[in-house]
Amino acid sequence: MQPPYTAPATEEAVTRVIAFFENLSPADVATIGQFYAPQARFKDPFNEVVGVPAIQGIFAHMFEALEQPRFAVTGRVVQGQQCFLTWDFLFAFKDFHKGVTQTVRGASHLVLDAQGQVTLHRDYWDAAEELYEKLPVVGALMRWLKKRANS
Repeated sequence: MQPPYTAPATEEAVTRVIAFFENLSPADVATIGQFYAPQARFKDPFNEVVGVPAIQGIFAHMFEALEQPRFAVTGRVVQGQQCFLTWDFLFAFKDFHKGVTQTVRGASHLVLDAQGQVTLHRDYWDAAEELYEKLPVVGALMRWLKKRANS
């Protein structure tokens, strides 16, 4: 049995999306509509929105809340009109541990339409391990809870 065929257009669209996210700057947030369909859906552990303006708001907030946020895509699997990306999200907190680079490891499931625009963007990452454990007070509680659950 042969694997499903992936159209070159999908591969090219995924390559463009990856380049966009790896080079994303505050000024680029306004151009998200070039990569996302007008009614695209976005979901991560903190957000669930529909539409380009709402997606732009999520990324604009990211730049307001964090220092030097950036994505590094570490892997990709493209099949048909969808792909799965693994990535590292690097940033520094503005309020504590200033200047210390933090890393969140996660993955994204993207579904693209026939024009190569993203219609679904779903991020998967462990908020407890990747974020909460790094926060001062909450982190101690999360580590204690994790230890209790594993004992």
